[in-house]
This record gives sequence, C-alpha cells and structure tokens, in this order.
Amino acid sequence: MKSSKFLISTLRESPSDAVISSHQLMMRTGMIRKLGNGLYSYMPLGLRSLRKVENIIREELDNAGLLEMKPTVIQPGELWKESGRWNTMGAEMLKPQNRGGQDMVVSPTAEEAFTALIRDGLSSYKQLPIIAYQINTKYRDEIRPRYGVMRGREFIMMDAYSFDADQKSLDESYEKCAEAYRRIFKRLGLHTISVKADTGAMGGSGSEEFMVESEVGDDTLILCPKCGYAANVEKATCKNDIALDKDGNPQVATDKAVEKIPTPDVKTIEELSSFLKTTPQNFIKTLIYKVTNCSIDLSSVDCCKNLKKVEEGSSFYYPESFVAVCIRGDLDVNEAKLCAKLKASEVELASEEDVVRITTAPVGFAGPVNLVKAPIICDESVSSMHDAVTGGLEKDVHFVHVEPGRDFVPFMTADVRVVVPGDKCPDCGDTFYSKKGNELGHIFKLGDKYTKSMNVTYLDATGKPVTPIMGCYGIGVDRTLASIIEGHHDENGIIWTMSTAPFQVAIVPIKYDGAMKEASDKLYEELTSKGIEVLLDDRNERPGVKFADADLIGYPIRVVIGEKNLPNVEVKLRSESDAELIPLEQAGEKIASIVKTELEKLNS
Repeated sequence: MKSSKFLISTLRESPSDAVISSHQLMMRTGMIRKLGNGLYSYMPLGLRSLRKVENIIREELDNAGLLEMKPTVIQPGELWKESGRWNTMGAEMLKPQNRGGQDMVVSPTAEEAFTALIRDGLSSYKQLPIIAYQINTKYRDEIRPRYGVMRGREFIMMDAYSFDADQKSLDESYEKCAEAYRRIFKRLGLHTISVKADTGAMGGSGSEEFMVESEVGDDTLILCPKCGYAANVEKATCKNDIALDKDGNPQVATDKAVEKIPTPDVKTIEELSSFLKTTPQNFIKTLIYKVTNCSIDLSSVDCCKNLKKVEEGSSFYYPESFVAVCIRGDLDVNEAKLCAKLKASEVELASEEDVVRITTAPVGFAGPVNLVKAPIICDESVSSMHDAVTGGLEKDVHFVHVEPGRDFVPFMTADVRVVVPGDKCPDCGDTFYSKKGNELGHIFKLGDKYTKSMNVTYLDATGKPVTPIMGCYGIGVDRTLASIIEGHHDENGIIWTMSTAPFQVAIVPIKYDGAMKEASDKLYEELTSKGIEVLLDDRNERPGVKFADADLIGYPIRVVIGEKNLPNVEVKLRSESDAELIPLEQAGEKIASIVKTELEKLNS
C-alpha cells in the first residue's frame, strides 16, 4: 500500500480528554476517531490492527475446535425476561422498542442469545459438548466511559459458550478455552496474569480473569509472591486472622451483659478508639446497604416478609431491600463480594434518611444488637470477636460487652472484607502484595443458570430429558488492542508487535523521485511478493515528518532510502535504537527473515 492511496492523518498533540497512552496514541495516529461520548470509530489504519487481533483469536479458537456463529446484535427482550435478567441487568442495558411496541435489547452480553439458539437445535446427548463463539459488537451504557476504546460504550467482544452434559465435560471445555486464551495472548505479545475473579451479573462459579499489569488499570490484583495465588481484589480472600484486644492478645468471651454507654460527639472508629482507649479491632462496624434486585431468599427474615418480590419464569428477585453488614472495625466491606453473596445487580450505602428509618439513629450509631428492620450479614472477621463495642441505635450511644451469637444472630455469615497488601495468603500464609491491572479475558463456569431458566433440555442415553450446563468465555477485543499499545510504546509512539502492526514494514524514501523512487518501488514489489505487509511513504513531505510519523505509528521495521546511501538502504527496527546499512539487493531477504523470526517467537 502506498501512503498516497491510504488514509493516514496524524496529530502532533493529544486531544485534551485522552489521558492514557493507548487513547492518546490511537487518536494521534488516526487509528480511531471519536463520534460521541464513549463511541469510537476505527479508521483504516486502526482497523488493520483490530482485524489482526480478531484473526489471531479466531485462529486459536478454531484450532481448539470451537464453532463460530454470529447472533444478531439486537435481541428480543423476551429472551431476557425468560432468563430473569430483564430487570436485574441494570441501567447499562439499552432497551429500545420496535415499531410494534416489542421490547428489544442492544446486546450487552450474549448468554441469552446463545442459549436460545442452541436450545432450538439441541435434542440428544450425542450432540454434546458444544462450544460456540462469536466476535461481535456489544453496547453497555457506561455511566463514565473513559480511556478511549479501553472502556467505551460500544465495543467488540469475543464471546464463547460451552454446553456440556456434566461437570467433567464442563471442566474439559473450560480448560480447553483457557489454554486457547494463553496461546492467543502470547501470539499478541502480551504477558497475562491469570487471577480468580468475581462472576458479577453473569452468575456461575469457577471464574478466572486474564489480566495485564497496567499503571492505569481498572482492577487491583492481589498476589502472593510464594505460591502464585492471584485474584482480583473483588474476589480475593485471605487467611482468617484472630481479633486481638488492646494488649495484642486474642479477644476473650465475656459473661457481662450488654451495657449502654454514652459516647457524646463520637461517631468514627478512630474517635471511639481514643474515647474508650482501645483499638479498632474491638469494634463491630455496622453499615446499612441498599440492595437492588437481590436474588437470594429473604422470606425467613421477619422484616422482609412483606418485601415486594418479582417472579420471572423460574427466577425471582426483590427490586429493593436493605441489609446491615457487620465487619471488624479495622476492615472495610468489599461491595463486589457483598453484591455477589446477595446475587444482586447493585449494592450501595443507604441514604441518611434510610439509615435513620432502619436503625432509629443517625449515621455512625448503627449496630446489630436489637436491630430488627434489616437482615444482618456478618463478615467472617466478626466470628472471632468477643467483648465487642457496637453502635447503640441511639445518637451518642454505644453498646459494650457485645458477644456475637449471644446478643445477635446474623442472617448470613460470609467473606465480604476487602483484602489488602499485608494480609496473609489463604493457601500458604505468605504476605500479599498488589498491582494494578486491566482485564482482557474472563471465563466462567455458569452451571445451569441459563439453561434451566430458559428450559433447555436434551435426551440422555436412557431417553430422559436432562438440562445441560454451561461455561462462558469472553475476550474484549478493543481492550486487548489498547493493552498492546499500553505495553508497547515509548515517548515517540507505538512499538507494534509483528503480529499486530497495521503494516510490518514502512519504506521511507527521502524523496520519492529518481533513483530513490526506483529503489523504493523495487523493494516494495519484492517484499509484497514475499507476503510482507508494506507501506510505501510516497508523500511529498519533509523527511523529518515522515520519520516522526513512522515512529508515531510504530511500524516494526523502517527502511530509509536516501540518495547518499544507495545502493545501500538503512534498515531499523522500531524496538532498537541503531540502524543497519544493507545492500538493496540483499534487503528484501534480510527484512523477510526478520519478519519471519519475530512471528515465530510470538507463535512458538
């Protein structure tokens, strides 16, 4: 391809709203253009690299035996009502209506679509396992889209779904996809960290994320230096520690009855510690949360018996409820964990008005003793606490000598704490550290969440109808492309991997005229005939402009053809500082060999 026939428009400065390297460089190179907030279009240069990422994904999935499909982007709302997610997916899901007034969905994910499509053709156990995938456009109405295509509203995803007869088969499908993921990211030149993760609104278990380390990562990774434990902070667990008293000894149970004490103008844990001359580990911190679309059964709790309950197919949820979460005073609540435990679409701290209504006290004085207007959920840290202090359900009042289990009984005890660096690994006991990262891929073991709610069955060997179980596997294609740039750039621009560069070689004549034109055309034809992707910069621009653009765009190999050097040409790798003079007659073979070697490294 010649520059004069190709659409390339570079910028010397980054747009003001581009704050991370990939966003800045994709805009400056003209790879993408912004159409609206969170909406980016791929220009020809960017599309070439995007398609390369897609093709590598497609090749590895095809090699692993997965079958490609293409569901529609617009889906009937009825499918989402069948699954029970019509109201629980949240405001991110765009819900238009067609001219007939039928509810539709602009696909934010594809569990419902794939389940429905497989359901219509599945009849016998002999057809299983099935693993099908798509590379398709999605839309999620993000509140705060940012970082360009790293987190846009419209994006491209690879979604794969397995349908299996039993857990053994699901485990095999899961590992098959995980291994394909490892090959994909290696070919793309990305070093990924596999971490345990939360399944979120997708449901299921056995979740694993493929992350790349990033200074601007959306996620925090909790890592063990000894045994290799790795988890997203949303999912991370730690070794349970024993609550200590003010002298550093394990807390001891007390026979003393709960006592109400005045604590004037004392609200925070720090103020209480000073006031009572103790430590935060002696306090049970109680927070009131508003829960949206809770899908666990609350009917055994007296205060929840009259809660509004919505049933959709075989599923149900409570559109709005409140819970009181108790946790040791020196710890924080992990809202992602809490949301997962409640099988909810969202949790958030209750308003001051709701706190007063539920606790009869202002914010800062909530406690589990005598609390009757919300189910109590205790973090596991509370289990080892004794002779504790809690809010007294009155302004300027706290309870002392509180014994969990004696003075209050939780509706649920679960791990809902935030794990932080310094906590201990649950597997080996070593000390955790953390890194920032971005999620590129995510795999789940969904179980029968969707096949059961959407009535998918097949006949087993005995002729009995059976419900298959599912796995879910996703890769964010745009995020992956942006992450390649995040991990491969310098102050001058992108440094593409050979497998993802829009063009592998840029031929840059000092002036596209005379002997330089002849040599440029000759080398261009030779490389093209060898299957090398070449851009010939035939623009009538100053050499400095051409060189700056070549570095900015990041072609892996730059060939400079100048009159002074002929019959030699200057060959420089973008990843190296020094260039090499090579005779024109040998340059084609030399360059082709470099391309081949670099691809072999990535593909090995």
